[in-house]
Amino acid sequence: MRTAVRSEPGGRILGAMTKPAAPKRHLPSSPFKAPTAPAPKHFAVGDQVTHDVYGLGRVIGVEDGIATLVDFGSARERILSPYAKMTKL
Repeated sequence: MRTAVRSEPGGRILGAMTKPAAPKRHLPSSPFKAPTAPAPKHFAVGDQVTHDVYGLGRVIGVEDGIATLVDFGSARERILSPYAKMTKL
């Protein structure tokens, strides 16, 4: 006979699964290079860009370090930093 597992909020199983993972630290004795943060992307008004979801567009507004406003032809979208899915052409 099987027993049912209860998954109540704050329960033992659910609580253990929802804890955030700690970032991995680089050991000084490691033979591998320490991870580096990628350089932040900068866009200017008039730059032609491509986005993985929206396609080809042109930057029409910039909020330094926060977001860019891009005209994709059929829609205008505000893309938030760090611009993971957007590249400058």
